[in-house]
Amino acid sequence: MQKTIQYIRAELAPFYPETEISGFVQMIMNSVLGLSYTQMIIEKDRVLETFESDRIKAIVERLKTHEPIQYILGVAEFYSLELKVQPDVLIPRPETEELVEWICKTELPESAKILDIGTGSGCIPLALKNELPATDVMAVDVSENALAIATENAKKNKLDVSFDRVDILKWHERSWPQFDVIVSNPPYVMEREKKQMEANVLEHEPALALFVCDTDPLIFYRTIAQFASKQLNENGYLFFEINENLGDEMVALVKQLGFKSIELRRDLNGKNRMLRCQK
Repeated sequence: MQKTIQYIRAELAPFYPETEISGFVQMIMNSVLGLSYTQMIIEKDRVLETFESDRIKAIVERLKTHEPIQYILGVAEFYSLELKVQPDVLIPRPETEELVEWICKTELPESAKILDIGTGSGCIPLALKNELPATDVMAVDVSENALAIATENAKKNKLDVSFDRVDILKWHERSWPQFDVIVSNPPYVMEREKKQMEANVLEHEPALALFVCDTDPLIFYRTIAQFASKQLNENGYLFFEINENLGDEMVALVKQLGFKSIELRRDLNGKNRMLRCQK
């Protein structure tokens, strides 16, 4: 065990900071050997089976290419849930956990009807259903592959969330119920911002879920806000995760559409990341 941990640290040292490598060690040992951090210490002299060592070496080699460890292991943690993730869906971010927390702390009807738009792995609706079990939660996405993963995550976590394939840019083409909450973390990274992004995101995460054209970066927000102005109940809430550089534009957008009680909130890194408003 000790030699294996030393091997992981030595192999990854040229590629990652020490703090990140320590996290990798714990995730690898938990995934391959089923050990917690405490068990790793207790079993420090354990001799690994050949297949276990081979699996760890394969993970390390993939990490050297900056492939996200969540995709390598096939799982990600989000708001106390373990979710399956593949390159068809974004890896859930801590900032999105902050958005979920804000929704959970908002005064809502106990049996509120909630819609998540662009659900990906299902992280937002599943976390909301887990925290607010009396709510009726629905989620949509344009990607069939994403919906398959989200559905699997719902079954895995025994959470009753309904999923449907919808291109929200064509929301007029179907009928909708009314909602108390509409939430979305849509594509918001502008093409010109690519050069500022880490290689592991650019090369591995789905572009469909990330990028919008520079000429109309608010296309999804504008469409979803227009949709919400029709489909939210009176005093219903609209929540967005947003591009940190477009906070003022987002406030102006929802104000123009008649929303009230508009609040922009910073994430733990001090960046404008979330917006809440009411119909």
